[in-house]
Amino acid sequence: MLPRSHATTPETPDFELLPAIDVVGGLVVRLRQGDFARATVYGSDPVAVAAAFVHAGAVWLHVVDLDGAREGRPVQLDAVKRIAAVVAGRANIELGGGLRTLDAVARALEAGVARVAIGTAALRNPSFAGELVAAHGVDRIAVSIDVRDGLALGEGWRRGAAGLPAADAVRALADVGVATFEVTAIDRDGMLGGPDLAALATLVKLNRGRIIASGGIASASDVLAARAIGCAGAIVGKALYERRVTIAELVQALRDPA
Repeated sequence: MLPRSHATTPETPDFELLPAIDVVGGLVVRLRQGDFARATVYGSDPVAVAAAFVHAGAVWLHVVDLDGAREGRPVQLDAVKRIAAVVAGRANIELGGGLRTLDAVARALEAGVARVAIGTAALRNPSFAGELVAAHGVDRIAVSIDVRDGLALGEGWRRGAAGLPAADAVRALADVGVATFEVTAIDRDGMLGGPDLAALATLVKLNRGRIIASGGIASASDVLAARAIGCAGAIVGKALYERRVTIAELVQALRDPA
């Protein structure tokens, strides 16, 4: 179950389907391989996109403040608040991007999100993630791990960013209390070539927390494959915007017997 403060929203499913809404300058975009210079605009109203996903059956939304990710501070909280008002009681919001201080995380949670996803700050300082878990509860804190060439990166869109083996990052963060990890294969992100199942399976087998798959997911088969290897959820972005698959189709596939 979600924390008591979010008891009016739907119960968290065993497998979380998270349609992605990435926001830059008020626009809904998708990046290719995490590259801001290779962004495609898919909409001018993040609130309308969120409402459409929830109407189609989504009970989670993965919202990313890309402006915040670049600037290192939340930029799109007003848009997040509007989304939260529209989907209240029907869906949970997860927010990532620029959440690098205790105050930034607190303000994000106050904006109406059920869970925050922190990345760069957690990888640089695992104890920061531990502080957040202690302050807000394990269900409200996830860590986003961008992976390239087996390394977990902070600011994963930057070529040459320093990193450490992804498995080591998961272990270090699990040791401070983190239980949910969202793992993005940067080189597959936005490419619709399928998730990196081998890398995801390696992290699942660590048994150090819930692994949510991201990067390259293009079909219901990809989502089901992620579930089959033990992932706890999947983030789906470009495939939805390019109409390769719909929320309704994904929800139905997850409901069908395995």
